[in-house]
Amino acid sequence: MMSAKDQTHIDFIIVIPCYNEAARFTATLDQYTRFLKEQPLVGLCLVDDGSTDKTVSFFQKLKMEFPNQIESLVLGKNQGKAEAVRAGINHCLTHFDANYLAYLDADLATSFSECLRVYSLAKSNPKIDFAFGSRILKVGSEIKRKKFRFVVGRIIATFISSILKLKVYDTQCGCKVVERELAGRLFKDPFISKWLFDVELFFRMIQCFGRKGAIEKMMEVPLQQWIDMGDSKVPMSYIFKLWLDLYKIKRSYAQLKSPKNDLAKNDA
Repeated sequence: MMSAKDQTHIDFIIVIPCYNEAARFTATLDQYTRFLKEQPLVGLCLVDDGSTDKTVSFFQKLKMEFPNQIESLVLGKNQGKAEAVRAGINHCLTHFDANYLAYLDADLATSFSECLRVYSLAKSNPKIDFAFGSRILKVGSEIKRKKFRFVVGRIIATFISSILKLKVYDTQCGCKVVERELAGRLFKDPFISKWLFDVELFFRMIQCFGRKGAIEKMMEVPLQQWIDMGDSKVPMSYIFKLWLDLYKIKRSYAQLKSPKNDLAKNDA
């Protein structure tokens, strides 16, 4: 683990949840090393979510080359993406003084450079505490998704936007950037869903600031590039359970309107 002295120079840290990613890391190692060399003020927190392959060996190899930029966290057993991200964020809040934290999928469908761009936009706007990438297909962008996943994704996204009562195009893109103090509030408690925790983050934003206040603190950033890498860790069968998770999420957060609840605190 890095010493406090080593930690102080990290301005921005990205949490990457990993589960049996050894084969993928073999192909993306150059992307990691190039990014870390080009961005010495950025750190990566690699969270192993109970992998059974050699994922942790990749952590060790990368940490040897970049001891001041790599932090690793190994969970005892597989707990799902939501808890892996939450554990990583809370670990970083304890061991780093970075003002902004993010999480990114291990497949790098959203690239490091895109994540850094989202962070830069958030950092340059003092009103924004929560910025997130959005896979909006527009002129000049390169958004590559399988047609079936795109269609299903748009149906789900439209439904999510409806239950949130927010005009959000894409809640599920795996690139979120959060200001430090807010991260402590959003990731304090466990999530209901292993895969739809992104939706819960938006509900928690509303609980923290009210719908209008949350909108003022959020920024949806259209990505310039997003490439579906395939081999998703989310099983296709989850599409049937997804609707039950959404129902549980909506019902649970509808009950958290009491000002006594920590998430209902408003910035006075």
